[in-house]
Amino acid sequence: MSNDQKVRVRFAPSPTGYLHVGGARTALYDYLFAKRHGGTFVLRVEDTDVERSTEEALKMQIQDLAWLGLEWDEGVDPVTLKDIGPHGPYRQSERKHIYDKYAQALLEKKNAYYCFLSDEEINTQREQAKKDGRPPQVNSPYKDWSLEKALEHKKTSDIKPVIRFKTPEVKKDYLLNDLVRGEVKFPSDMVGDFVMIRSNGMPVYNFCCAIDDALMKLTHVFRAEEHLSNTLRQMMIYEALGFDLPLFGHLSIILGEDRQKLSKRHGATSVNEYKERGFLPEAMNNFLALLGWSSPEAQEIMSMDEMTAQFSTDRLNSSSAVFDETKLKWVNATHLRALPHSKLWELLQPYFDKEGFDLPKDSDWQDNALSLMKTSMETLSDGVELFRPLSKGSFAVSEKAKDVLSWEPTKKVFEKWISLLNESDKITEEDFMNMQNTIKKECEVKGKNLFMPIRVAVIGQPHGAEVKLLVPLMEKSELIERAQAALNSCS
Repeated sequence: MSNDQKVRVRFAPSPTGYLHVGGARTALYDYLFAKRHGGTFVLRVEDTDVERSTEEALKMQIQDLAWLGLEWDEGVDPVTLKDIGPHGPYRQSERKHIYDKYAQALLEKKNAYYCFLSDEEINTQREQAKKDGRPPQVNSPYKDWSLEKALEHKKTSDIKPVIRFKTPEVKKDYLLNDLVRGEVKFPSDMVGDFVMIRSNGMPVYNFCCAIDDALMKLTHVFRAEEHLSNTLRQMMIYEALGFDLPLFGHLSIILGEDRQKLSKRHGATSVNEYKERGFLPEAMNNFLALLGWSSPEAQEIMSMDEMTAQFSTDRLNSSSAVFDETKLKWVNATHLRALPHSKLWELLQPYFDKEGFDLPKDSDWQDNALSLMKTSMETLSDGVELFRPLSKGSFAVSEKAKDVLSWEPTKKVFEKWISLLNESDKITEEDFMNMQNTIKKECEVKGKNLFMPIRVAVIGQPHGAEVKLLVPLMEKSELIERAQAALNSCS
């Protein structure tokens, strides 16, 4: 890459399901790097796996990227799904004519050839290589056929041929200066003649990926560590076609907390699942950024602007990163508690609406409630159980309270609580503590015989939210109505 060349990066998902957190991290790094350098972020869709790729999956992934705020400059339009930008089509399934053109060029240059080996012949070769302790590479008898002879044979053969890339006959080393791993050396004999075009005419990943990265003028390619093994084949294709090689950065693998590669067995692995569970996009970006990169300012909590200003490839770490959900929740809680209360309430509202909560519309009440409740929230979904006791019409004496209702002191605690409520106006936390002390003295109760009945009178169950925080947020009439219902349950 020359000094005056504008940065161009791409995220290239396969639309076969939701966006995985590993893919989201790659997209985030692409976004941060492009924004930091005033470059272009491209979204390319790698959908040559026609059996598994779906339009629905593409829409889901685009929605996940949009939720994260990772806007791209070129590629598939997030609304129309049409191409935006000068290097389309941006779906590989629509670029077959381009791959055919370059495959033909390699055939004519004798860098590739038609191979008519059957599956049985290939398996036999590989089994023999295994017995001999050799790499399972294919040795094709069609390697040195002329293109004319191969085309003639193709007309009459029952075998639909593949097109194989002809690897260099003279062994040499390919050197990659990886942005994350430093110098990586690939001996050319690591791979045998590999398939570029399948027998059904569809290109394989390594071929179309190399062609697209070159034609879309990408300067940097960030991708997961598992793609490192693909790089040699792509370097050979670049060399054979005379393309300039982009700079590669192979990102650290993401592990679960058991130090195994992150997968479904660890629980949620898609961005959508974390969205549904009430995590914030700014928190997800913050957390994902730290899975393989560190702030030069040693910051843990960062906004997108701060990450953009600090992002550089020299801070990318090649060591495996652990997806620690406890840390994710801490990061999320920190971002959540920093939100203006008006914004936090707006984000919580859909959760409340889903539950049918009837909560006050007064902004002062909402502000006071959030001041008390947000310190107990790690995710937006936590707000459901925290606010449930405050919703009008939600009160019911639970089965768990039956034991408390049978205690000898409970009835008189209820009665005294109702009496004190009738004598009160608006109840502060201090007022509640004074009322509780009055009940303690006059009813001669303490410990669980005091606390649990009061809690049952307020929320209908003996365990749960801290009553001293809830009572100041509730109307006197609502508290009396609940306490009376609890008292009625005693008889």
